[in-house]
Amino acid sequence: MFARVQTFRIPGFYPFALFAAAALLCSPVKVTGQVAAQDTTFVWDASDPRVGLAPGWHDAGSAIKNLELVGKLPRPEGFVDPEFPGAFPFANTDLAFQGDLVFVGNFNGFQVFDISDPEEPKFRVGVVCPGGQGDVSVYGDLLFTSVEEARGRNDCGIEGVQDTVSAERFRGVRIFDISNIEEPKQVALVQTCRGSHTHTLVTSPNDEENVWIYVSGAAGVRSPSELEGCIREGPEEDPNTARFRIEVIRVPLNAPETAAVVTEPRIFSDPETGEIAGLWRGGNHGEGTQGTAVTDHCHDITVFPELGLAAGACSGNGILLDISDPENPTRIEEVSDPNFAYWHSATFSNDGSKVVFTDEWGGGTAPRCRATDPPTWGADAIFELADGELTLAGYYKLPVPQESTENCVAHNGSLVPVPGRDIKAQAWYQGGLSVFDFTDPANPEEIAFFDRGPLDEAQLMLGGYWSTYWFDGYIYGAEIARGLDIFELVASEHLSENEIAAAKLAQYGEFNTQAQTRVTWPAAVPVARSYLDQMGRNQGIDPVRANAVETVLGQIETGGAEGLETQLVELAEALDGDARAIEQAAEKGDARRLRLLATTLREMAGQ
Repeated sequence: MFARVQTFRIPGFYPFALFAAAALLCSPVKVTGQVAAQDTTFVWDASDPRVGLAPGWHDAGSAIKNLELVGKLPRPEGFVDPEFPGAFPFANTDLAFQGDLVFVGNFNGFQVFDISDPEEPKFRVGVVCPGGQGDVSVYGDLLFTSVEEARGRNDCGIEGVQDTVSAERFRGVRIFDISNIEEPKQVALVQTCRGSHTHTLVTSPNDEENVWIYVSGAAGVRSPSELEGCIREGPEEDPNTARFRIEVIRVPLNAPETAAVVTEPRIFSDPETGEIAGLWRGGNHGEGTQGTAVTDHCHDITVFPELGLAAGACSGNGILLDISDPENPTRIEEVSDPNFAYWHSATFSNDGSKVVFTDEWGGGTAPRCRATDPPTWGADAIFELADGELTLAGYYKLPVPQESTENCVAHNGSLVPVPGRDIKAQAWYQGGLSVFDFTDPANPEEIAFFDRGPLDEAQLMLGGYWSTYWFDGYIYGAEIARGLDIFELVASEHLSENEIAAAKLAQYGEFNTQAQTRVTWPAAVPVARSYLDQMGRNQGIDPVRANAVETVLGQIETGGAEGLETQLVELAEALDGDARAIEQAAEKGDARRLRLLATTLREMAGQ
């Protein structure tokens, strides 16, 4: 199903995050995890090939390292203004994956691509349904999209809504039946007071009959004359305000048409006083610090149901939620940062010991990666997570400056599932794609990148990667102005062939980046060799022991593990002994990976 549409522009339209900080200025609230002041020194390699790339739409200069661009497709008709590549009403947004399909959100609807051969992606179907922001999630036969703008209509019409108050307007979460992918069918519309800037798909290990949608509404509150209960006044005037909350939608899987908002948790309230506006109230943190947005909504909430936790990037704060009861999430931790303007998104490490929060300084439409911009503003803040508490460990920002004609700031990304390491592929708008290792959170390191020049030589035009996500062996990039790009990692001194092969063994099947699940790997030779490669880099294993393990792995590779069970178990016991010796004597070595390798060898032996 594809509809031909007229092209149009919305004069003066900018995302909410660009001006979110201008509200409710008052004294700072007390928070945990307050961090140190930023370092203003930005140092980079002047010979970096990303410096000075030629501008252009589909012919811009590019630079690439330790990646291969294996496939790409431009935006199809109906999702692009041919005269204005950076037109917001046609911007590509977020991605979701299912089997051989990738769903690409767009301010004008969504597109579906066949990625059964990532080197030759094919456009499958486009659904024109304007309303922005267009973020997508997928679960079984259901597709969910976020709608925020006032032009959104119940019937997906392209003519918009002219009246200030209208029964035809839709702002919230749309639900489509995609059982017939050639003809997606809208089956439910769940209206919300601030629309849906983004949303999060939530599952529960204790309930297979329902899923939930956490709605992050960031826009202004609509009129109560249009949607009952939408109170615009702040908490000082009306305790029923539609601000300072999220909405939780329950979706019965056997009757998605009955989906509805079931709770509106006040996750920003003060637990002692009950004050609704209990977190950061907007403003700077002192001289030389960022002006940080008021915490009256979340931008992104990333859930990790196996941990019973969610990490919320909530405009003025990063928060941690207990989601053991998915309909009633409760806040258990909050942090602030004088370097952050707008807490935007969050990613857990696979073991749940770290959270990477991003700062969307400038709202995504401004150049915030210039040589004059501080390296901890518009960056990632990497927190360690232990016993429900978040502690700042380090920062990561794109390590090379971009031009003033390129919108650039930290944006969406996901884990690259290399066993034994924490690696993230992250979008930086027109800063491109940066793949970095944050296993040591105090010293994150870039290991691969791709970047294009600006869209225009003289003026800033919106473009670049909205999202870059790993899915079943490849990194997919939703380029706002140019289309869909597909990358494959290339072995280097930072990442071995074994590590790339092991990452490809982690098959997701279905993936929504804000709904993390724990990645597991089979007991396979590339996984074991990944640990050997990592310990070889940091001298974390005795060479004699490493040779013994490699000999057995070579035998397994040629003839299988049968008959080698005893040898595998003996090697595993020896590796555990090495780990204990390192821990007890504080000797040089890598006890953690020694134990991971031992576990893999035991699994190979059938234990």
